[in-house]
Amino acid sequence: MTRARNVVPRLHRRSRYLRRAKGYFSARHRLLRTVKEALMRAGRYAYRDRRARKRVFRSLWIVRLNAAARSHGMTYSSFMHGLRKAGNPMDRKALSELAFHDPGAFAQLVDQSKQALAA
Repeated sequence: MTRARNVVPRLHRRSRYLRRAKGYFSARHRLLRTVKEALMRAGRYAYRDRRARKRVFRSLWIVRLNAAARSHGMTYSSFMHGLRKAGNPMDRKALSELAFHDPGAFAQLVDQSKQALAA
């Protein structure tokens, strides 16, 4: 007669997996093998999308800046080029927030960019 071994660690391991899969649909939160597969896939997506998020937000900021710059008669690329020429080191995120929350200050930056391009 052999005795059962490794019961407590196995149950802890199982409950750890099941806790992580809480909220998943159907067998994906119930059956251990399916839970493991779902968690592996979720982990891959999370890893990939942590990197993709940075690209997505940068493109959002650029779209916002382009719209704001065009409302002042400039394109995004000429606006950024003028800012760089004027020696303004603001990044796209900060510029986008400024255009969204404080249009007056953004208009001053557009004027600064236009003057730098004209000079």
